[in-house]
Amino acid sequence: MMMMMMFELRCGSCYPKTFVGVNAALACIDASIAVLAFYQLMRIHARNSHLGWTRQKVFHLIIGSSNVGYFFYFVLTLVAACKGWLCWSHSCGFIVMAFPKILFLAAFLLLLSFWVDLCHQTNDEDDEDEECSPREALLERTSNKPHSNADSHRRCCPFRIVHVGSRQKIVILVTALIFVLMIASTILIWIGMRRNPIDSEVVARVYVDFSAAVTLLLGGALACYGLVLFLKMRKVRSERASSEMRKVAGLAIVSVLCFTSSALVALFTDIPMLYDWNHEHVDGVYTSLLLILYYFIGSSIPSAIVLWVMRELPPAIAVNIVEESRTIAFIHDSSVSIHPQTWAAAASSQNQVSRASPI
Repeated sequence: MMMMMMFELRCGSCYPKTFVGVNAALACIDASIAVLAFYQLMRIHARNSHLGWTRQKVFHLIIGSSNVGYFFYFVLTLVAACKGWLCWSHSCGFIVMAFPKILFLAAFLLLLSFWVDLCHQTNDEDDEDEECSPREALLERTSNKPHSNADSHRRCCPFRIVHVGSRQKIVILVTALIFVLMIASTILIWIGMRRNPIDSEVVARVYVDFSAAVTLLLGGALACYGLVLFLKMRKVRSERASSEMRKVAGLAIVSVLCFTSSALVALFTDIPMLYDWNHEHVDGVYTSLLLILYYFIGSSIPSAIVLWVMRELPPAIAVNIVEESRTIAFIHDSSVSIHPQTWAAAASSQNQVSRASPI
């Protein structure tokens, strides 16, 4: 069905063939990324369903949802242009264009929050809101209150009720503010289509520029904290630390290059506003190259890199096994001259540094 639709669009005169082909290719790429993300999410949940929403699961869910949104945007942009959908060029197209970008920014804001946790974990040891280490579950476990109706609710819901970390709350707040701004811009665009002083194109342009500025700041923040984390992990001599260093360096470099390219395209061209097909003069080759630079390099590649870095499945743990204590157990030997508490603290610290993951 989808292939027939794409063939009809190529044969039509709505857009140049090069532009239609690039849109079709981008739609297929994003659909593939979404399928991989949701497939991996199901595999991860099957391995540790009792842990609730871990960082791995949340990243796969957000990235998969973002790429589903991009897939519908590319397909509906071509269909709306050929079918003459008025709503699409007013506000519907703006929503479908902006929503996947919000999810994409949320995923990398979440990544930034974990890098901040890792860089400042020694300073937050006494903070009650940061009880779990960066390699624990993404959204912290439920409070240790006596169970009342929680156990009965878990039988109906496969995921635990979660408590969000303090820095992750900031990510949720920033994402919610961007979403509210998008809704407000949509309403203004809809009102501006009638006879009034509001210019819909100016409203959309302001939102796109704001989103590009957030992307640039996010890329710079990931570069700074990636460098700090990289320098910290250089001091650890282990194979695990070397692997994590490569992940951090790769993600930081990709974020800077990809986010900068997409932000510059958004600031100096009208590529993000191609949904307004009535006012956009499409040059086949030039517009197609900008599309590749903005969407493929700016969002598809970073999403694929994150999925590749987080591809390892967690170890399978039986649900009925009691959770392992955070204190290292040992057998006291009178021949050992080192104080037991000092040895346990040192071993626990070394184990935490060597096993901590940046995402």
